[in-house]
Amino acid sequence: MDGGEREETWSDFRELVNMSPAELEKWLASDRSRNAGQSQDGGESTGHASGRRIVAILRARKGDLTDDDYQHMRKVVGYVRRHLAQRPAGDVRDTRWRHSLMNWGHDPLT
Repeated sequence: MDGGEREETWSDFRELVNMSPAELEKWLASDRSRNAGQSQDGGESTGHASGRRIVAILRARKGDLTDDDYQHMRKVVGYVRRHLAQRPAGDVRDTRWRHSLMNWGHDPLT
C-alpha cells in the first residue's frame, strides 16, 4: 500500500470510526455487544473481534501502524459504509443493526 492509499484509508477510518477507544472498550464489555453480529461455533463474533482490533489501532501511533493494520482499517471502512446504506426505518437506538455498527467503532446516533 503506497503513501496515498494509506492517507486515504486513515482519513476514511478516522471519519467513520466515531467512538473513542474508551467508549468502544466499554461497549465491547456489554452483553448487547457480545450478542450482536455473527459468530462461528458460538465464539466471538467477527465484529466483536474487529472492535478489539480497532481499539488497538486507535491507541497506536500512526507511524507504528502496519500494512496489516491498514488492511483492517479498509475492512472497517467498507463494513461501516455498507451497513449505513442499509439503515432500517424507525428508531434504531436499540437494534442489532446499531449494535453491530458499534462493534465496528461507529455509533450512528453520534
